[in-house]
Amino acid sequence: MRWIIALAAAVVGYVIGYFGLPLLTAAEEKVVITQAIILGVLIGCWALMLCYVWADCRHFGFSAGIWVALTLVLFVVGFLFYLIYSASKTGNWKRATIPIAYIVEVILLGVLVLIPLIYTEALPKSTLMVSLTAPPPPPPPPPPPAAAPPKVVVHRVTVEDIMKAPTVIPKTIQKVRDEPEPPPQSAAVGVVGGVPGGVPGGSAGGVLGGIIGGVGSAPPPPPPPKAATPKRIRVGGQVESARLIFQPKPEYPPLAKMARIQGTVRLEAIISKDGTIQDLKVISGHPLLVKAALEAVQRWRYQPTLLNGDPVEVVTEIDVNFTLAE
Repeated sequence: MRWIIALAAAVVGYVIGYFGLPLLTAAEEKVVITQAIILGVLIGCWALMLCYVWADCRHFGFSAGIWVALTLVLFVVGFLFYLIYSASKTGNWKRATIPIAYIVEVILLGVLVLIPLIYTEALPKSTLMVSLTAPPPPPPPPPPPAAAPPKVVVHRVTVEDIMKAPTVIPKTIQKVRDEPEPPPQSAAVGVVGGVPGGVPGGSAGGVLGGIIGGVGSAPPPPPPPKAATPKRIRVGGQVESARLIFQPKPEYPPLAKMARIQGTVRLEAIISKDGTIQDLKVISGHPLLVKAALEAVQRWRYQPTLLNGDPVEVVTEIDVNFTLAE
């Protein structure tokens, strides 16, 4: 029966705290729910102690009214006094030492855990400001210089130039003779290993138009092999940072926010060829902020980095700043 009464008192205390605390403080809904739960637990424990003292006093014949009133006013202190009193009267100290040990442990846990949650509204209100600055994009290459227009030399020939008579009579007149066409060479005439259009006395396997008796030129050397593109590069020196195209902001951890913890989490990441984050390693940062930074950066997307026209992986360092502003 006492457990039912204590549970009902806890529910009543929770309802009173949930609807009454917003009238006293302007705290958030999560804080109000936490404080209402704590109030309900305290009232339930209070009712359980009162029921225990009332039933125990009637069982051993103690003055129930006095001890119930003392427990009602002094709460845990009154209950401890009753346990010590009843143990001294009955001679059974185990019924006092075990509950006292449990009560001391609960009080210590309440001081370490519950007190910061109760006074959360006393902390100054702050807003989350995460400074995530993407590197500026590289400047566009300069345009190629315009090609100079070709110079067209126009030589005008007039009728007067054509019909102009010579002023000096030449002493000699050269006769222009048409050279006869060379006779066609028969395909059957030649040397084994020669080429069409070769000359007599040439070397077998020679090149058309080459020098007789000369040494045949070797074939041109093959072009040098194309330098292999590295699969992964590291940001630094003349290698610029990759360009962010999708950058969700991390959520500020509630526990770090209540403890007023702020700082920078530095990560080492490998950006794959398609711009996704493949590997993340923590270099430095507060343990309460590392998880939020990892979850946010894992969803970032970068523009693929090209080297000689081929996409490559990029090893870079990323700083995620967590700042509490007043």
